[in-house]
Amino acid sequence: MMLTPVHRFRDIERKPEYLQPEKCVPPPSRASLGTMWFIRDGCGIACAVVTWMLVFYADFVVLLVMLVPSRDYVYSVINGTLFNTLAFLALASHFRAMLTDPGAVPKGNATKEFIESLQLKPGQVVYKCPKCCSIKPDRAHHCSVCKRCIRKMDHHCPWVNNCVGENNQKYFVLFTMYIALISLHALIMVGFHFLYCFEEDWTKCSSFSPPTTVILLILLCFEALLFLIFTSVMFGTQVHSICTDETGIEQLKKEERRWAKKTKWMNMKAVFGHPFSIAWLSPFATPDQGKADPYQYVV
Repeated sequence: MMLTPVHRFRDIERKPEYLQPEKCVPPPSRASLGTMWFIRDGCGIACAVVTWMLVFYADFVVLLVMLVPSRDYVYSVINGTLFNTLAFLALASHFRAMLTDPGAVPKGNATKEFIESLQLKPGQVVYKCPKCCSIKPDRAHHCSVCKRCIRKMDHHCPWVNNCVGENNQKYFVLFTMYIALISLHALIMVGFHFLYCFEEDWTKCSSFSPPTTVILLILLCFEALLFLIFTSVMFGTQVHSICTDETGIEQLKKEERRWAKKTKWMNMKAVFGHPFSIAWLSPFATPDQGKADPYQYVV
């Protein structure tokens, strides 16, 4: 019998004994797993370091090139405080998105004991990942970089060196939002600073020489414009994905919808927490996503 595309990617069987649990190594105990989630991927680590360096560069130019030399003390204090607050929230969001378990399915849990504990009904379908040897819930996908199956995996983002999934999507959305905001803020300040320097003596509008000042401002302008476009598009894509309750992978594969449809507001609360509060904008507030059973399958 010819296998359908679904069967090529998922080891689907209707009887537990066909899942070959004897080939799966039992998952390690929780004590040996450690408490921090971190992906040891060279490319991802490099991208994460570059992200932080670019934010620090922007902060350096904003403070030492534009705000500190300014004669308007109120202008400098307001814009300096606003920019650094948004930058801090952006880096905090990046930190949480990178070090939060995105929703990894226990590796090697396709053991005989676990399969029996599911108490499968006759004809019920379960999914086994042949790569990480796990019985995974509906809407979970395997990530080749994380080497784990991730619940509601949207995509793997090298810039945060992690998958964007069920548990860290809020932090990723906040990261893109705050980066877009500081990029827009930097562009506006660069525009005002150029106007100020054209009207005044270039030697008095910056602590650096005129050529150095121009180069630093142009580099910041290019960086801010690039990241404003990129993060704004990513932010809009993520919000749309949350509202429609359909991950990027599900949209790409055009997977058949087999889960209950909810309102856009309910979907937003499922990601950012219930009820709505200022904590939605805080990367330090962990959203309460309820206690839904991660092993609910659709027959």
